[in-house]
Amino acid sequence: MHSSISAEEATRAGVHSQVLSRLIVAGVLERVARGQYRLADRPIGEHHALVLAARAAPRGVICLLSALNFHGIGTQLPAEVWIALERGVRVPSTLRLPARFVHFSGAAFHEGIETHLIDGGHIRVYTVAKTLADMFKFRNKIGLDVAIEALRDAWQHGSFTMAALDRAARACRVERVMRPYIETVIA
Repeated sequence: MHSSISAEEATRAGVHSQVLSRLIVAGVLERVARGQYRLADRPIGEHHALVLAARAAPRGVICLLSALNFHGIGTQLPAEVWIALERGVRVPSTLRLPARFVHFSGAAFHEGIETHLIDGGHIRVYTVAKTLADMFKFRNKIGLDVAIEALRDAWQHGSFTMAALDRAARACRVERVMRPYIETVIA
């Protein structure tokens, strides 16, 4: 059984909203966000916020600092969930947790998406190589030092292939920006 459920999923399963309310009062369920509930006796997983964000923004992809944290790269602990949306997609209004949205278009959005099952929910997150390319693309927002630290840490742990990094850098149009840092790290 999954440890969390949305109000929409409960309705589709034939559970009336009053039943959800009674389960909350009884202490069986706990409301974690608007329309999001979890079993009260289950511990919250490390990436539970990512599951909530993925449910609120099903067309989004976990990216940048949140993707680094998910993959266990670097030392950054983001205070908010970073979510990529395709250009033209609206920012969801139902998300009730700290989040930061960035918009990508074309190949920069579609390259390197993985799907993972966590805490009973599917999340879409960028691969390590795509996340590294995004870090250099958004180096002015994130910080160049953070991008370099992530590149060095991922290289030391063998978390990506050079072919995947080249493909991601090309999709994000940061090949020339990344080249000197890649040469320094792998030397």
